[in-house]
Amino acid sequence: MRVHLQLTGDPRAVTDDVVALSRLGVDGVFTFEGPHDVFAPLVRATAVDEARDLDLMTNVAIAGPRSPLHLAHIAWDLQSYSGGRFRLGLGSQIRPHIEKRYGATWGRPAARLGETVRAIGAIFDTWETGAPLDFRGEFTTHTLMPPNFIPAPTGHGRPDVLMGALGPVMTRTAAAVADGLLVMPFHSARHLVDRTLPAVEAGLSLRDRRGGLSVIGQAMVAVGSDESSLRTAVDGVAMLIAFYASTPAYRPVLDAEGRGDLQPQLNALSKQGRFADMRALISDEDVATFAIVGQPAECAAEIRRRFGEFASEICCYFPHYEPVSSDLSALVRHLQEPVVPSAG
Repeated sequence: MRVHLQLTGDPRAVTDDVVALSRLGVDGVFTFEGPHDVFAPLVRATAVDEARDLDLMTNVAIAGPRSPLHLAHIAWDLQSYSGGRFRLGLGSQIRPHIEKRYGATWGRPAARLGETVRAIGAIFDTWETGAPLDFRGEFTTHTLMPPNFIPAPTGHGRPDVLMGALGPVMTRTAAAVADGLLVMPFHSARHLVDRTLPAVEAGLSLRDRRGGLSVIGQAMVAVGSDESSLRTAVDGVAMLIAFYASTPAYRPVLDAEGRGDLQPQLNALSKQGRFADMRALISDEDVATFAIVGQPAECAAEIRRRFGEFASEICCYFPHYEPVSSDLSALVRHLQEPVVPSAG
């Protein structure tokens, strides 16, 4: 299984982060749209010698507030800078962030994001073939591309465009229009089987675009080789689970495990800023259900069990804690080991 780990995003630490992750033997690095720009660290990473063999990915860039043309340009340039190792991962975000943080328009997120992916594809087609640009969608229109605005070929083809998804409509849309699906890290094994995979199948039946769909698993991982480090890891992951679980749009994941009653409680506490109380509502059993927990070999085995039948790549998150370097190295090594078929 190919393993991707997150860059911190801090512009001052990109080089050191890339070097450290490369020495761990990871297959790729990704950025998250948080306190820093999601693209800038990857631009800098392309100039680091140790990154020359690493895949680079946004996971995810929020698409709604950005023009498809802006996204197409930065993806095309990163594909060129990286020598063909960049993938553009896009996501939708929830309404309060789109309207109150980005100051943009929210509505019908799956339809909007799906159209953005198709618009980017149309722009790439024009850049590759020189054919007139004529994309007319419900939310965006692109019909002008004079020759002096067409970038030089990347030399490595167009970058893949991926979609992050959780709910059935977004997942179905991703399977229909994107090059790949980024499975939301807040999930459970039951939610994957009962909700995600049927939506993928439904989307594939609607697919009329080139190539197949790659599926990339994502997981919050609490890894530790001793009781103390594992306790720290579980506490860190529980904090992120509490944050995700407070969001109304994510309640279906809790419902799949009979824990839907948590969502309104956590949401009320979040509005009061009572984050310690939110953490207290998340049990160790919840962490094991909605994340991956254990020693490195145990975590690797659970990731393979959860994703191995449909995904050959995994993005691991270590929220609110930093794994012991030996544990992290062991986790990567165990995940990358070839799977030996069982006898018989």
